Amino acid sequence: MAVDRNETICHCMGVTRGEIMDAIKEQGLKTVDEVGEATSAGTGCGGCQPDIEEILSEING
Repeated sequence: MAVDRNETICHCMGVTRGEIMDAIKEQGLKTVDEVGEATSAGTGCGGCQPDIEEILSEING
Protein backbone atom coordinates (compact mmCIF):
# COMPACT_ATOMS: atom_id res chain seq x y z
CA MET A 1 0.00 0.00 0.00
CA ALA A 2 1.35 3.41 -0.95
CA VAL A 3 1.93 5.94 1.80
CA ASP A 4 -0.25 9.04 1.56
CA ARG A 5 2.21 11.82 2.34
CA ASN A 6 -0.67 14.32 2.29
CA GLU A 7 -2.62 12.54 5.05
CA THR A 8 -3.10 14.90 7.98
CA ILE A 9 -1.69 13.23 11.08
CA CYS A 10 -1.97 16.14 13.51
CA HIS A 11 -5.30 17.84 12.95
CA CYS A 12 -4.75 20.41 15.71
CA MET A 13 -1.62 21.78 14.04
CA GLY A 14 -2.34 20.72 10.45
CA VAL A 15 0.79 18.59 10.06
CA THR A 16 0.89 15.93 7.34
CA ARG A 17 2.49 12.49 7.30
CA GLY A 18 5.01 13.74 4.72
CA GLU A 19 6.09 16.66 6.88
CA ILE A 20 6.62 14.33 9.83
CA MET A 21 8.49 11.76 7.72
CA ASP A 22 10.78 14.42 6.23
CA ALA A 23 11.57 15.91 9.64
CA ILE A 24 12.41 12.49 11.09
CA LYS A 25 14.70 11.64 8.18
CA GLU A 26 16.37 15.04 7.82
CA GLN A 27 16.89 15.73 11.54
CA GLY A 28 17.37 12.17 12.83
CA LEU A 29 14.44 12.48 15.22
CA LYS A 30 13.89 9.57 17.63
CA THR A 31 11.01 10.59 19.93
CA VAL A 32 7.49 12.00 19.75
CA ASP A 33 8.72 15.02 21.70
CA GLU A 34 11.46 15.69 19.14
CA VAL A 35 8.90 15.46 16.33
CA GLY A 36 6.72 17.92 18.25
CA GLU A 37 9.60 20.38 18.64
CA ALA A 38 10.47 20.11 14.93
CA THR A 39 6.96 20.15 13.42
CA SER A 40 4.54 21.07 16.26
CA ALA A 41 2.74 17.75 15.59
CA GLY A 42 1.39 16.16 18.75
CA THR A 43 1.63 19.35 20.79
CA GLY A 44 -2.09 20.20 20.71
CA CYS A 45 -4.46 17.61 22.14
CA GLY A 46 -1.90 14.79 21.85
CA GLY A 47 -4.33 12.41 20.17
CA CYS A 48 -2.00 11.81 17.23
CA GLN A 49 1.02 10.83 19.34
CA PRO A 50 0.45 7.08 18.75
CA ASP A 51 0.41 7.78 14.99
CA ILE A 52 3.66 9.74 15.31
CA GLU A 53 5.16 6.84 17.29
CA GLU A 54 4.15 4.49 14.48
CA ILE A 55 5.80 6.70 11.83
CA LEU A 56 8.96 6.87 13.96
CA SER A 57 8.99 3.06 14.18
CA GLU A 58 8.48 2.69 10.42
CA ILE A 59 11.41 4.98 9.65
CA ASN A 60 13.83 4.19 12.48
CA GLY A 61 13.02 0.49 12.84
